[in-house]
Amino acid sequence: MEHRRLGRSGLYVSEITYGNWLTHGELVDREAAVACVGAALDAGITTFDTADVYAQGAAERVLGEALRAVRRESVEIATKVCLPVGDGANDRGLSRKHVMESCHASLRRLGTDYVDVYQAHRFDEATPLDETLVAFDDLVRQGKVRYLGVSEWTAAQIGSALALADQLGLRSRIVSNQPQYNMLWRVIEPEVLPLCRREGIGQFVFQPLAQGVLTGKYRPGEQVPAGSRAASGGRAPRFIRRVLGDSLLARVQRLRPVAEEVGTSMAQLAIAWTLQQEGVSSAIIGASRPEQVTENAGAAGLRLEASVLARIDEVLGDLIDLDPSKTAQMMAVKPEWARSSG
Repeated sequence: MEHRRLGRSGLYVSEITYGNWLTHGELVDREAAVACVGAALDAGITTFDTADVYAQGAAERVLGEALRAVRRESVEIATKVCLPVGDGANDRGLSRKHVMESCHASLRRLGTDYVDVYQAHRFDEATPLDETLVAFDDLVRQGKVRYLGVSEWTAAQIGSALALADQLGLRSRIVSNQPQYNMLWRVIEPEVLPLCRREGIGQFVFQPLAQGVLTGKYRPGEQVPAGSRAASGGRAPRFIRRVLGDSLLARVQRLRPVAEEVGTSMAQLAIAWTLQQEGVSSAIIGASRPEQVTENAGAAGLRLEASVLARIDEVLGDLIDLDPSKTAQMMAVKPEWARSSG
């Protein structure tokens, strides 16, 4: 497992990050979650990503328990704040009140004195940006947060935050962005990635497997496999089934010969693709079984030839989404290739 600098910061993260969205506290039980974290550590993964909203805090709690016996300085823990964690008016957003309270709650659940990366899970239009930035900066000054990041912010929002932080004379600066990014969903390429490269902001990319679609396990005209996330309970099927369309699945199957020629699984091919894109610091993988962690971690260090990258683009063609207006809309936008079953 190789490690990369997070943007231009001094922090190194493993090029594969283990994340627990839709798994810990929801899709898998505690025993399986702990086993997956153990497999991640065995594979050399040192970076772990979670959020206060995942399973309404349970994901942070399980992750903290799974890492309890690990030397704290040997791992990097990232979590997030913004999305609703309760029914109260202040149980969401990026107000000073919620940011402070959510950070303290996350630290308690994770069983740690600090988090390495604290991320604004979405942009909050209702809160003055200076209020949010000062609250984040105060957490860094207090030693409860080491580095700051955002998730699914547009280029304009990131740029405004950077400029305002400079105007306010804040010591802390955004060093990471966590966008959805994979072979199919490339909406950050026209605007977000160029800005982040200029400003030294590294990418923690999530869904490099497009919710499992790019593994090839979902086939056109067939029922979803038993034991897959799309066949499971909880919220996972709701997120996955919205991107299952026969036209897409048929095209993905055409990537299988490409993976075979490279000598990798389709999952490893997809993860390696994201890691090869300039500006990407780490790809976040999720898993419900330890063997999935081990397989996906096998993408670390894999380099794809330019001819392979070109073939991938040729196969996926018009299914590739590059519309920058869809940044931060991944929960609401249904891709064109997912709207048809033919």
